[in-house]
Amino acid sequence: MQHLIDAYAPAEMARRVVRVGVAKAGLPAADSLILAVLAGSFIGLGAAFATTATTATQLGFGPTRILGGLAFSLGLILVVVAGAELFTGNNLVAMAWASRLITTRQVVRNWTLVYLGNFVGSVGTALIVYHSGIWALGGNGVGVNAIAIAAAKCDLGWGEAFSRGVLCNALVCLAVWLCHSARSTTDKILAIVWPISGFVALGFEHCIANMYFIPLGVILRGEPGLLEALGQNGPSLTSLTWGGLAHNLLPVTLGNIVGGTLMVAGVYWFAYLRNREKKALLGTD
Repeated sequence: MQHLIDAYAPAEMARRVVRVGVAKAGLPAADSLILAVLAGSFIGLGAAFATTATTATQLGFGPTRILGGLAFSLGLILVVVAGAELFTGNNLVAMAWASRLITTRQVVRNWTLVYLGNFVGSVGTALIVYHSGIWALGGNGVGVNAIAIAAAKCDLGWGEAFSRGVLCNALVCLAVWLCHSARSTTDKILAIVWPISGFVALGFEHCIANMYFIPLGVILRGEPGLLEALGQNGPSLTSLTWGGLAHNLLPVTLGNIVGGTLMVAGVYWFAYLRNREKKALLGTD
């Protein structure tokens, strides 16, 4: 009976991740795309929640960042519990590839479909949030906060964006990894909250979240009332453009891949799965 309560041990977690990776790589294109659009929307909702939660809190820098991280956790909770395909989490598919159970072509296909679907879902959510008018809440405070967040992301240098991307997806993939130890929905939620809160509070960069944050900021900078509210002491909006989105996404995406595939998938594959037979990896031995 105890084995039905205890969390899965890391070695079994690794085998579970591999089995999930094989399944993800074999999903039909239409399924991957629709689930990826859902994931982009879920991350966008988490980002919208975090933006609202961190508006005019008066808590100070650190507590406000932690509050934003707790709110943002909604996104990955929805992805994992409700079921969706998220590019950053799918970097763990690399464990199945390293075990030679899927091909490089299958990995590239999965990542490409999911990345595109995530983009559609995130940007679509940004458009809906804009038209909903919730950015005007708090006397335009939510909109001002959204613009400031987006502008700060676009102002990052290449090295900063890449490094923050590496660290971000190490934590995101660790959150997903921990979920493979879970035996209940409650376990999964608890496994997700702290790694995700940590990456948000620390200011790390998540490419899919940025597909929501930056487009919303670009759209909102066209609102005269928000520009007036920002005032002369507000952030520079020079780089807050669609080109700024591309400038941010390239290094952040590459950093996310390095953090997810090498720092999490690669390390745990080496520790638990190298030199193992395929039957053992799939749990059929």
